[in-house]
Amino acid sequence: MTTQPNDPAEFLPRRRPSQERSRRRFDDILRAARALLVEVGFEAFTSEQVALRAGVPIGSLYQFFGNKFAIICELDRLDTVNVQAELEKFAGEIPSLDWAQLLEKLLDHLAALWRTDPSRRAVWLAMQATPPTRAIAAEHERELAAQVTRLLAPLTPGSKIAQRQVIAEVLVHVTYSMLNFSIRDGQSHPDAVVQLKTMLTGYLMAAESDAARKKLSST
Repeated sequence: MTTQPNDPAEFLPRRRPSQERSRRRFDDILRAARALLVEVGFEAFTSEQVALRAGVPIGSLYQFFGNKFAIICELDRLDTVNVQAELEKFAGEIPSLDWAQLLEKLLDHLAALWRTDPSRRAVWLAMQATPPTRAIAAEHERELAAQVTRLLAPLTPGSKIAQRQVIAEVLVHVTYSMLNFSIRDGQSHPDAVVQLKTMLTGYLMAAESDAARKKLSST
C-alpha cells in the first residue's frame, strides 16, 4: 500500500524540465501515466509501473515526481489548463445575445473531450482518493471558477462579484460532476449532457434575470 505524503510539496513535481530532452521525458512519463491509470485504476497505479510503461529508469521519474500522488495532481492540473483554454475561446465570443448557443457549443466540446479521452474521468476519480488530493482538485476548480466569474460579468451586469463567484463555483462543480457522470461505467450517456445543458442554461437565465431586476431596482 502506498504511503500518503504529508508535505504539501510532495503533491507537486519536484522540478519542471527546462531542456527539450527533459521535456520530452517529462511528457512521456505523463502520457504513460494516463494510459496506465485508465487500465488499472488509482489503487493499483504505481510509479514503478509508470516508469516501465514510459521506458525510463525509475530514478529519472523520481527526478520529476516523488510519488504517484504528484503524478496524478499534475495530470489534473494539465486537464484544468486545457479547460481554461476552451473557456478563453468562449470568452472571446461574449457578450452575445446568443450566449445560450455558445454555452451549448462549449458543453458539446467538453463532453466530446470526456467521451473520447477516458483518462479525464480516471484522473478526476483518482483526485477524490485522499483528502489532500481532493483539496488540490478543489483548488483547480476554484481557478476555473475565477475565470468563469469574469465571463459572467457581461451576462449579469447588475450582480455583485461575490454573487458571480458563487454562481461560477456552482457551474464548474456541476459541469465536472455531470461530465464524469455522462461517461460512467465506460459508456457514453448523452442524455446526461442534455440535462446538463438544460440545468446550466436555466440557472444562467435565472441569474441574468435576477441581476437585471436588481440593477433596475437600484436605479
